Amino acid sequence: MSDVRQVEERIEALSPRFDAVRAQIGRVLVGQREMVDGLLTSLLADGHVLLEGAPGLAKTTAIRAMAEATHLPFSRLQFTPDLLPADLVGTQIYEPASGGFTTRRGPVFASLVLADEINRAPAKVQSALLEAMQERQVTLGDQTLPLPRPFLVLATQNPVEQEGTYPLPEAQTDRFLLKLTIDYPTREDELEIVVRSAQARQAPEPVCSAEDVMAAQALVREIKVADALLAYIVDLVRATRDPGAIEPSLANAVAWGASPRAAIAIAAAARARAFLEGRGFTLPEDVRAVAPAALRHRMLPTWEAEADGLDADAILAKLLDRVPMA
Repeated sequence: MSDVRQVEERIEALSPRFDAVRAQIGRVLVGQREMVDGLLTSLLADGHVLLEGAPGLAKTTAIRAMAEATHLPFSRLQFTPDLLPADLVGTQIYEPASGGFTTRRGPVFASLVLADEINRAPAKVQSALLEAMQERQVTLGDQTLPLPRPFLVLATQNPVEQEGTYPLPEAQTDRFLLKLTIDYPTREDELEIVVRSAQARQAPEPVCSAEDVMAAQALVREIKVADALLAYIVDLVRATRDPGAIEPSLANAVAWGASPRAAIAIAAAARARAFLEGRGFTLPEDVRAVAPAALRHRMLPTWEAEADGLDADAILAKLLDRVPMA
């Protein structure tokens, strides 16, 4: 317990800066607490995040506000059907005067990269982003260039049912730590949004630094996850592959389940949530809170399940009710 207390003392010193980040985001964003919590969780867990929702739900606004509040190098790239991989990662340019090549780096060379409407770009561009997301590096010609630290891809997408979108490749989707689904605001929040729209924008003030973020990320990795809780996480992930063994009504509901990377993601996100709660240890509540966002994009319901009105979130809700904590 002494180690836990020492971790909590360090969390107490660092967490006010991230409380301030949340407050600064609130200067430009109304409501959407779950989205803000998810963004901060991904930042602290050092994992990429995918936000899905209809246009106009402040996904881009939230990401830009977090970049301004954390004072991290930020770039935004609007994904379109005619985007090329070089527009993202950069390219080598021939210089006639010197007879050699110079490297022009693309917008991916930033700490926070906003990939806006990521599902509007074709597969080649999605693949170009994969190395950056997984290896935190980019290969240009015969050069391998490291990306800055911290480095997070924060992608937004409209629902795939809308016209002009491309489903993300499964290998790339799996690289996102969390997938956040953004819903419409409440009536009170929507009224406040309309009121604020007539006022001058209050830009978030930088209240955090890259050094603070990296120190917090290192501290999050020290937060305790009990062996019993790790076993619960693994059981939960394995249940997505054969949900009928846990809940007979879910037999044949999942075409494929989550990979072991999902268990790693849940543990990392649970640690980050514990940090935001000021704790040096994780609880089952942390796991249950982050599990839907860590799993919904890593499992595929069958056509039969969808015909019965069961999407990934509905299946996960049943599994969270049924999988026992040892």
